[in-house]
Amino acid sequence: MFLSKGPSGFSRFSTAEEVTQGIDGSGLTAIVTGASSGIGTETARILALRGVHVVMAIRNVSAGKEVKETILKQNPTAKIDTMELDVSSIASVNSFASEFKSSGLPLNLLINNAGILGTPFMLSKDNIELQFATNHVGHFHLTNLLLETMKKTAHESNKEGRIVNVSSRRHQFSYPEGIRFDKINSQSGYNGLSAYGQSKLANVLHANELARRLKEDRAKITANSVHPGAIPTNIFRHHTLFSSLVTIFGKLALKNVPQGAATTCYVALHPQVEGISGKYFANCNITAASSQANDAQLGKRLWDFTEHLINQNSPPSQ
Repeated sequence: MFLSKGPSGFSRFSTAEEVTQGIDGSGLTAIVTGASSGIGTETARILALRGVHVVMAIRNVSAGKEVKETILKQNPTAKIDTMELDVSSIASVNSFASEFKSSGLPLNLLINNAGILGTPFMLSKDNIELQFATNHVGHFHLTNLLLETMKKTAHESNKEGRIVNVSSRRHQFSYPEGIRFDKINSQSGYNGLSAYGQSKLANVLHANELARRLKEDRAKITANSVHPGAIPTNIFRHHTLFSSLVTIFGKLALKNVPQGAATTCYVALHPQVEGISGKYFANCNITAASSQANDAQLGKRLWDFTEHLINQNSPPSQ
């Protein structure tokens, strides 16, 4: 069972290159957040390899330029750009979305990939707990700001738009309350890994509620969430125990980066996923999410709560 392929024909050992083999992404434009390292870099590389015009939305501009140069050396015909985005900052998300829309580029694929894990208690520039701000709030806001562009692109190109939220199996291990709405920004009782799980649960709930709304709007856009698997990337930098385990057991128990990016690339590009929305994928196959993740009322409550957080912390209109 551990080695078996699922209905898609792929398994946990499939790489991003393998699951997109033969797919022509020419004419598509994608935004990949957090593309300057780890599975974000591999996702950008593979999408560009398949002909997609990739916009790398990255906080570290110099690192992003290095990644772009590396990709272009391997693939001189790649269409790839970098734009600055600190997804933990509402002002930065506003600025990025405005700059992207001003560029006139279409948008077919939005890969909400950037994330942090297990940090000590910290608040973002907007006074929101940093993991919740980075992993959920920023991506929620970015998606909303770019949704009309995606709808316009889907209508004009007659090609399905796809939104992919990179979540984690850890979404099953958040706080007992699931989302601690009344304690999001409180240090009292804070646990970095439970807070991470809360933010990853929010990714799945967001994708599910978004899928419902898009279907209601009859928009030709899907929204799904994915679990990339446990991968030894720098997301573990804030957790010493995990870093040690990665060093000791990484090659045996964890995926490598090309395998980790496979499910994201599969859901973003593969024809098998056409028309599928509001699902949770792992190892390139639809997988059962937690009962909390499938709680539609919790998803609606999270949506309203997140909108309130953004409105409360948005800079005043000029």
